[in-house]
Amino acid sequence: MIKLMNDLPDNVVGVSAEGKVSGNDYETVLIPAVEEKLKANKKINLLYHLGKGFTGFDLSAMIDDAKIGMKHLNAWGRIALVSDHEIINTFAKFFGYMLSCEVRIFKDADLEDAKKWIVEL
Repeated sequence: MIKLMNDLPDNVVGVSAEGKVSGNDYETVLIPAVEEKLKANKKINLLYHLGKGFTGFDLSAMIDDAKIGMKHLNAWGRIALVSDHEIINTFAKFFGYMLSCEVRIFKDADLEDAKKWIVEL
């Protein structure tokens, strides 16, 4: 399940994931939030927190993740992934090199540092 973070500036989409993340989570929460932010901002930042209770992504979530990233390839200002899941962090570092924005990985204990970094100008 994905929940939106509400304590971030207008140009930042922040989400926290717990349990298994599904394609439905992307289609009903993350994608609409990204589309809405892009109506008011040319570039947006993304803070994606995989909490301690996160258990993984289903296949449709992984496909939706790739689609939203590629659809708005030039719209990302910064992306912060907050996660203690080493395999996911490794994939994020690898794919981060393909993006034109800055991508930074933070440990779960550093969520507040990630929030500060994602809102910096």
